[in-house]
Amino acid sequence: MSTAEREAAETASAAPGSGLSPEVRRVSVVVVLGTIMAILDTTIVAVALATLARDFHTNISTIQWVTTGYLLALAVVIPLSGWSVHRFGAKPVYIGSLVLFIAGSALCGLAWSATVLIVFRVLQGIGGGMIMPVGQTIMVRTAGPDKMNKVMALIGVPTLLGPILGPVIGGLIISNVSWRWIFFVNVPIGIVALLLAFRFLKTTPRDRTHRLDVVGFLLLAPGLALLVYGLSEVGTHGGFGSGSVQLSLAAAVVLIIGFVLRSMRAPEPLIDLRLFKRFNFSMATTCIFLIGATLYGTMFLLPLYYQIVRGESPLVAGLLMAPQGIGAALVMRPSAQLADRYGTRKTVPIGMVVLALGTLAYTQVTATTPYGFLAVALFVRGIGLGFAMMPVFAAAYRGLSHEEVPRASTATNIIRQVGGSIGVAVFAVVLQTSITHQFPGRGATLGTAQAHPLPLFVAERLAAAFSTSFWWSFGVCAIAALPAVLLPGPLDPSQSTWQELEEAEAANFEDVAEVIPE
Repeated sequence: MSTAEREAAETASAAPGSGLSPEVRRVSVVVVLGTIMAILDTTIVAVALATLARDFHTNISTIQWVTTGYLLALAVVIPLSGWSVHRFGAKPVYIGSLVLFIAGSALCGLAWSATVLIVFRVLQGIGGGMIMPVGQTIMVRTAGPDKMNKVMALIGVPTLLGPILGPVIGGLIISNVSWRWIFFVNVPIGIVALLLAFRFLKTTPRDRTHRLDVVGFLLLAPGLALLVYGLSEVGTHGGFGSGSVQLSLAAAVVLIIGFVLRSMRAPEPLIDLRLFKRFNFSMATTCIFLIGATLYGTMFLLPLYYQIVRGESPLVAGLLMAPQGIGAALVMRPSAQLADRYGTRKTVPIGMVVLALGTLAYTQVTATTPYGFLAVALFVRGIGLGFAMMPVFAAAYRGLSHEEVPRASTATNIIRQVGGSIGVAVFAVVLQTSITHQFPGRGATLGTAQAHPLPLFVAERLAAAFSTSFWWSFGVCAIAALPAVLLPGPLDPSQSTWQELEEAEAANFEDVAEVIPE
């Protein structure tokens, strides 16, 4: 077949109403490979924390940074993605992100201390945070608006499978080989994605008219890091009276206030805080922040409980976490249909109540709580997440103009990741403080925990510490129900929650990619 005939065939296959063209399918492979790696690494490490703490002989407040550092890095680089695509072109940015992620993964696998591992996780997070938005921009731009539904379905697959497969894959790797392979496994996959990106992604022109808010970035990044660091040090120093804690939190407050003032005046702010003047957007993002906190914070606690208190292997701990992802995946689409019919004002609060009920069961954990009971409770948590998460994201876009949607998408994704990082830090402090209270005079060091079951009286006291921590997660769910009742009512019959999300994401990606001609 000649080149002209091949192009004609691809054009015909790309016509509206047909399947995805060969070009789109090739690009989708590149993007989905990168997205799967980035999303899995938000959950795959969860079951490795107890092993990492033992190997590095460190405490809870330190080891939680393996998760928190990655989430913070993801959050900080999200607003850089749009500017970088304009400035350097989508293909170089995506390839650079893959290189950073691969290098960070390899270095994490070679880490010789907890501090070094955390630094390399931040590097990995910088790459991962750019992979997802830039990859989605490339994919949507390649497919065109008429293929939006199919493109969103492909992009959504890693998002749905990540919470289910991440802990299971992580547990499988750690139970059979070294923990280092949860990072090394990204290297061959990343190299394949990198080679395919060089081969199949098109080079696009650059646009130097967009400016990066450098001052805003220099205020936001250290401000968030110091805030989380200060919170994590509360557990280490026994309260807020420590000078280092007070200094960190004070500096964080000053930097974040400076960022707010800067963003209200900057022509192209890193995060458009003017959106928060809209009541609906403020309520929705408050819910998103709290959902991120309870989601990531609880996923930090659960594997530690199963491995330390119950003496389970990382693989079993990963399998025991799967019901939450399964529950969320099962109700994701029905929740959107119910939100269309009854409005997010009714469906999201119900989701938060169900999420709280599932969490309530974990506030009663002991060293002998039946696994079947805990699995059902976690499945219930997943159903609550499914009913709350997707509709509340759609609600955040309600009433926004086409021009405001990309800025709103950036803000909501940053807020979710920041909520997750703060949730992990706070829950780690609560857990460490509770363990110290249960065992006076002994540090909350996981490095002394053994892989075999603990004596029952020790396990019961540790379980009581975890129970206290889960009460905090329950409290976050309960608080999130309050702004949820202030969300908007039913949608116009001509539009659905899925359609609203798809149109919002399309507007976001088209805005980022509009300077990239076909």
